[in-house]
Amino acid sequence: MEDHVELANRFVKDRFGERARNLAPLGSGDWSRAYSFLLDGRDRVIRFGAHRDDFEKDRVMGAYASAELPIPAVIEVGETESGFFAVSERVQGEKHLDELDEPELRRVLPQLFGALGELQKRDLAAARDVGLWRPAGTGPSWAEELLSIAGPRERLAGWREKLDASPREARIFDAGVAKLRRLVPHLPECRGIVHMDLLNRNVLVHEGKLSGVFDWGNAFYGDPLYDQAWFLYWWPWYPQWQAIDLREMLERHWERRGGPPERFEERLRCYLIHIGLDHVAYCAFRERPADMRRNADQVSAYL
Repeated sequence: MEDHVELANRFVKDRFGERARNLAPLGSGDWSRAYSFLLDGRDRVIRFGAHRDDFEKDRVMGAYASAELPIPAVIEVGETESGFFAVSERVQGEKHLDELDEPELRRVLPQLFGALGELQKRDLAAARDVGLWRPAGTGPSWAEELLSIAGPRERLAGWREKLDASPREARIFDAGVAKLRRLVPHLPECRGIVHMDLLNRNVLVHEGKLSGVFDWGNAFYGDPLYDQAWFLYWWPWYPQWQAIDLREMLERHWERRGGPPERFEERLRCYLIHIGLDHVAYCAFRERPADMRRNADQVSAYL
C-alpha cells in the first residue's frame, strides 16, 4: 500500500505536471495532511482531507487577511479520489505559537488578541453568505450552539457510547452539561468569528511577529471571547508558560479597549466548561483515555 507521501506526490504530479516539484510533508492532524511544494516556482502548501467545508472556510477567511492578521490565501479547492484538497500560499516563520518560550509569547500573544479584536470590526458579510459557519445568521442561537455539545456529531460518530464506557468521566460530562444549561440563558447573543483552534500549530511566528493564522476549519459564529477562554483552558498544559499571568494579560488587553465586555467572568466560565466538554467527547471518540481523564478533571474544577 502506498504511504501518504507517495499518494500526495502522485496526485500533485498528475494534476500539475512539471509545474510542481519538491513535495515534502509539513505535518498532519486528525482532519487533514499538509505538504509543501513549489508550483510555478512559488512556495505553496497542499492539504488533503475528508471535509471540503474546512478548506472553504480557509478560502473565505483569506479575504480578511491584513498586516496584523496574516491569513494565507487559498488558491484552489478541489476533489480527489478519496476526499478533497486545497492549495494555498505558504507563509514563512521560525516557530509555531505552541513552541514559543515565555519571553517570545509575552511579545506575540498581545498581537494575536489585538488582531482578532480588529477582525471583529470588519464586515464579515461574505463569510456569512457562504453558509458554512455554525450557527448561521438565521439558524440556531449562540446558546443553542453551546448546548449542542451533548448531541450527536457528524465527525464523532459513537462518541457518547465510548464515553459511557468510562462512568466517572461520563458523570462529569453530564454535570458539565447541566451547568451549561444554567449558565447559557444569561449570555448575550454574539455574532463574531471564533477560530476555536489557535494552538495545535495553527499560528506561525516570524521574527517576533505573527506571520500566519490558518486552519479555520473549526471556526464558527459566536462570542469572540471564546478564543480567549481557549488559551485560559489550555494554559496549564504548557509548562513553559506558567510564569506568565494570562489573566493579567487579558485584563490589560481589555483596559486598552475601554474595559471588559459585559458579563465577562460568566462568559469565560461558560466557555471554559464548554471547551472541556468538547474535548472529553473528542478524546473518548479518539480512545485517548489519559487525555479524556485530564480534561474531565479540568471540567470538574470549573463546576
